[in-house]
Amino acid sequence: MASERIWSPWRGAYVTSGAKEQGCVLCRALESAKGPQSLVVQVAEHNFVVMNLYPYNAGHIMIAPRRHVGSLAEAQPAELAEMATLARRMESVLAAVYTPDGINLGMNLGKAAGAGVADHIHLHMVPRWAGDTNFMTTLGGTRVIPEDPVAGCARLKAELAK
Repeated sequence: MASERIWSPWRGAYVTSGAKEQGCVLCRALESAKGPQSLVVQVAEHNFVVMNLYPYNAGHIMIAPRRHVGSLAEAQPAELAEMATLARRMESVLAAVYTPDGINLGMNLGKAAGAGVADHIHLHMVPRWAGDTNFMTTLGGTRVIPEDPVAGCARLKAELAK
């Protein structure tokens, strides 16, 4: 049997770069929200919605305060309320665009809890389909994501504009 290859050239810079960019990745994403390669789906009064550049699944988004906030205790009530309102809206948008069987929703607070960005809280929303964890993830420790995050961002923006 011939061996199969899965190409993901967009991850090359991430896995080969020894130097990490300075500052907060979420704050940088918000600063570049108007750029052509921006992954920011929506900017609201207190929060913004951004595609995850290294997603768990197609459509993986994050909702984060516009203000650099490191814990729920530091967040203002208006920031938290709007985060929940955006999650509610994005549930409908993700359902319309991706037709998932379910959506994982959650936060990792602190590095020990698995937060990749430990000093800027963010809420993950991950579309899920029955049987989407296949042998590649289970045996190979590899995820196959069928969509470029930039394309996903465009699809979500189009649905939000309706």
